[in-house]
Amino acid sequence: MDQHSITSRPLIAVTMGDPAGVGPELCVRLLAEPSALEQSLPIILGDAVVLQAAAASTGQSLAAPVISLSDFARGMSVSGPTVIDCGAIELNQFTPGTVNAATGNASFQYIQRAIDAALAGRVAAITTAPISKEALHLAGHHFPGHTEIFASKTQSNRWCMMQYSEEVVCTFVTVHCGYSEVPQLLTTQRILEVIELTHEALVKIRDRVPKILVCGLNPHAGEHGLFGQREEERVIAPAVELAKQQGILVEGPLPPDTAFVPSRRRTSDAVVCMYHDQGHIPVKALAFDSAVNTTLGLPIVRTSVDHGTALDIAWKGLANPGSLYSAIRLANRLATKSLKM
Repeated sequence: MDQHSITSRPLIAVTMGDPAGVGPELCVRLLAEPSALEQSLPIILGDAVVLQAAAASTGQSLAAPVISLSDFARGMSVSGPTVIDCGAIELNQFTPGTVNAATGNASFQYIQRAIDAALAGRVAAITTAPISKEALHLAGHHFPGHTEIFASKTQSNRWCMMQYSEEVVCTFVTVHCGYSEVPQLLTTQRILEVIELTHEALVKIRDRVPKILVCGLNPHAGEHGLFGQREEERVIAPAVELAKQQGILVEGPLPPDTAFVPSRRRTSDAVVCMYHDQGHIPVKALAFDSAVNTTLGLPIVRTSVDHGTALDIAWKGLANPGSLYSAIRLANRLATKSLKM
């Protein structure tokens, strides 16, 4: 029997994130938050000594039992919120609020263990706390971010990032790359792929046929070739037409500066964006504390907070847990629907 079938609540693996950031204190708060525990059962993959120290530093207590990673790997059952102690770092190896190779390596280990558990059917979904890309690279793990780690470790060839909130939803054709690289990375096939993934995800999440908008790359969507290299006509519009031929309800390419106005948001479900800030700026302006990052196209469910490690406020009890709670709720929703399929 799969581990998550022992309870009516899906078992959600929550990675602790970078130990020097706000992830540990957010995980401590999660374990004691009734609203976050009503429909799902979170287990924290991290280090117990870090969680205990972060709890003490922020005036909290660690309200969950601790079991070792080896015991969990051997099949020890989990019947309530639990900490899986990965033994990846010691307190004397880092200072809260600072970038460190040791914390980058530890955060990578938590992710790897969570992916292993999800692929083995031990957990129904994964929710990730924030990591430091700089620390990750210092540790020798050369991934641009969580999304690329999950795509690589699950051997997924068709995937994209979605930023989800009730106010605005964005998916991304390109993400962690320089702006000069974006035009070369845009292909009709890749844009069509993101439109398809967006459609599939929103049918599952919202139980209806979604309306999808697609942004242009250039100001005014190129103004019929006046700006850019006619990316809208050559690359983006053909993808939109191919999606329409599949019966997907989609419109574009639209001028990016009008794609997010209130009237558009009221009559659509998602916006496909060509590059990182085209979508991340409106998402964070409209839903900074509630937006959720999820990776579409994986064989497992993965959601994440939509914020970084916030090193400047780490271990001070100032971090807002809203995005983590929203990420757990979306993971629960997606996991529950996946189990029924």
